[in-house]
Amino acid sequence: MAVKIGDIETGFGVRTLDANISREEYEKLPKAPIFFVLDNLRSAFNVGAFFRLGDILRVKTIYLCGYTAFPPHIKLEKTSLGTIDFVKWKHFDNIIDAINELKSENVEILAAETAKTAIRYDKLTFGEKNIAFVFGNEALGISQNVLQICDKIVEIPVFGLKNSMNVVSAAAILGFEAAKKLNLFEKFGSLKENE
Repeated sequence: MAVKIGDIETGFGVRTLDANISREEYEKLPKAPIFFVLDNLRSAFNVGAFFRLGDILRVKTIYLCGYTAFPPHIKLEKTSLGTIDFVKWKHFDNIIDAINELKSENVEILAAETAKTAIRYDKLTFGEKNIAFVFGNEALGISQNVLQICDKIVEIPVFGLKNSMNVVSAAAILGFEAAKKLNLFEKFGSLKENE
């Protein structure tokens, strides 16, 4: 079925509806065994985008550490498109406390960083543990003292002149790779009523 967008008619149907379930039903759905840990992100807009990504991957919790923006915050409200209202989050003044809490719950900690000892993201394997991806400041990355307490360092190869990728873009790559390897596409299915 063709869809008209403005003056342009497409040759395909565009799905524009959110999932047709209540918030209560959504909150009862199983969550992915994935956590995002954000340390000193300077852009509140990036943090809002993390909430959107956290929603679509159905992550367990987003840990907001240091001076990373956390709700209530006008920029988060704008870029999260309302997901700050239902994606679980916690704030920690210090990322070490966040990581220690996750480790006490037997969560494997994976730092997203370029380093000599880093494992290429597509070579990762996941066991039965929940996993947490740690993301550092957009300009400075993850501090050495945090890298030392992470279980693994994971990197995404880049082929351009700049060795840089937006932090939320990196999280999407890592999150969907984990979802694929954890068979979440099959386990979760789709919430779209018109599929």
